Amino acid sequence: MSWLTRYHTRLYLRYSMWIFPAVGILVGWLALAIMIQIDRAMGWQMNIGLDTARLIIATITGSMFSLVALVSSALLVAVQLASSQLTPRIITLLYRNRTRKIALAIFAFTFTFSLSLLVRLETSVPLLTGYFAAYSFLLTLILFLYFIDNIGKTLRPSTILDSVAHGGRQVIESVYPQPVSENDSAPASPALLSGGAALTIPSTEDGVVLAFDLKGLVTTAERSRCLIELVPQVGDFVAAGDPLFRIYESNGELSHEALRNSVAIGRERTLEQDPMFALRVIVDIASKALSPAINDPTTAVIAIDQLHQLLRDIGRRQLDDGMETTSDGRVLLVYRTPNWEDFVSLAVTEIRQYGATSIQVTRRLQAMLDNLIETLPEFRRPVLEEELALLSGTIKRTFVDPEERDRASIADLQGVGGRASLSRRMERFALKP
Repeated sequence: MSWLTRYHTRLYLRYSMWIFPAVGILVGWLALAIMIQIDRAMGWQMNIGLDTARLIIATITGSMFSLVALVSSALLVAVQLASSQLTPRIITLLYRNRTRKIALAIFAFTFTFSLSLLVRLETSVPLLTGYFAAYSFLLTLILFLYFIDNIGKTLRPSTILDSVAHGGRQVIESVYPQPVSENDSAPASPALLSGGAALTIPSTEDGVVLAFDLKGLVTTAERSRCLIELVPQVGDFVAAGDPLFRIYESNGELSHEALRNSVAIGRERTLEQDPMFALRVIVDIASKALSPAINDPTTAVIAIDQLHQLLRDIGRRQLDDGMETTSDGRVLLVYRTPNWEDFVSLAVTEIRQYGATSIQVTRRLQAMLDNLIETLPEFRRPVLEEELALLSGTIKRTFVDPEERDRASIADLQGVGGRASLSRRMERFALKP
């Protein structure tokens, strides 16, 4: 099985909601068959009438079917509300929630178990199987209440933003595992490839680059003694016919199909190898919250809180230089990665533009940039200072009244309501420390 097949299979399993319930149906049928065999072997029977048992199990079966339909409807409503109020890009993140998958699997299991038991009630009621069906139904009711509570909490912007940021931190840690120190400098960009490419391999399909097989490409380049350039960056859209690879110093033994199978292309971006996507989702939520139709700057401030954490985490890591080399320094693979300027620009630009008229947003952005300048290494600061200058210019153009302009320029971690920094208060009142 190729890397591409394994990747798409793993991605499908992770983002599909129906697989767990389908397994629950199969397990429910098998569990019933095993328990009935145990009851028959041990001679266990319940001391109740057959008609009474059928009525109870029929009630459980009907209730479980209604419960499965209700839970499915609640999940669809949650997805619709979250996508309309926040951003459609979180739909796949909602479907990957393992708690909801397990809950649906247990509901399907209980329904299948009780239905199969109802069909097999002939002359007596098996003891172990009957008790298991009854108590499973009671436990399912408790799980249903938890499920509804979980769905309700999921719809809160703070919960969704925290979930997206948590996934983003995991991706950042996997893509950029090495911490940066004060003595480090910004990583060098990949050296320009001299000369023309010996071979250009185009893409045969349209879509977004989701991930690529780093180890496989390095192995291929080392075996063929060539330099492979992956043209698009993870997260870029490529059309059929666009360059996917450029090969330098090729010996002609490379398989085009094998190289294409080392890049996963899909319909929408994922978090798998794309640390920028987490920031993109959070910025989209903040941008929608700042739209005139919604006008919810507090949600935008909560989004900035998460961006603040992600930028601090990224700024403290050694960002990849986009090259893989042999032990003797020969370059095998060149690929494009986002740099520090890309992360900062994505996190700040649109929120600064759409939140220009909100004092709450400008103050929180000011606090974020000030804090990052103070806490991150020296070489991370120039782009942050540039964004701070742009924010100051935006505030001056937007707020004509000097008092309003002064208030919008104060750094406040709560947006409006927190204590302004001591330096800002002293600067405002022309005091010296």
